Amino acid sequence: MPALDDPGRLQDLFEAHHGRVLAYALRRTTIEADAEDAAAETFSVAWRRIADAPTDALPWLYAIARRVLANQRRSGLRRMALRVRLARAEPQVRQQLGDRPGAAMAALASLHPDDQELLRLVAWEELSHAQVADSLGVSVNAVAIRVHRARKRLRDALAAADRLKGSDGVRTSRQEQGKPRDGTRQEKAR
Repeated sequence: MPALDDPGRLQDLFEAHHGRVLAYALRRTTIEADAEDAAAETFSVAWRRIADAPTDALPWLYAIARRVLANQRRSGLRRMALRVRLARAEPQVRQQLGDRPGAAMAALASLHPDDQELLRLVAWEELSHAQVADSLGVSVNAVAIRVHRARKRLRDALAAADRLKGSDGVRTSRQEQGKPRDGTRQEKAR
């Protein structure tokens, strides 16, 4: 948290310039909520950098708002590109999950949040183990081990869901093939 030499300085800046910064953002966005977010983020940055604020702070605040809006636009473009990628990938994902997308999502949701995030970074965001390691601040080896363990826990959660489904009188594919649900070998009757 920055130390303020004059605690009222940010409040004075906000009261004097919030309306103009918001108007600046409104003229540059199509959605009012985006402009409000940009104005709020502008004053958040100003609070962190209050020691750099010049006497005539309005142009300085406009410069901050311009960068905040540019970041918003880039985020919007990334979101749009992700939607396009997801729309293209949806048939592949459906093919991989078969008729069980709900079961897969439920199994994922049953995992610890750290496992969920790790699997999402690898599977959904398509990051390499090195990129995940950078993102999480751990070694590549640690990521490889954690991904292996998280995938096993996900498989176990899916298998548990299959066992529950099988115990309700609905035969799973393993049962239909004459294989036991627990993965052990069945003894053949002689």
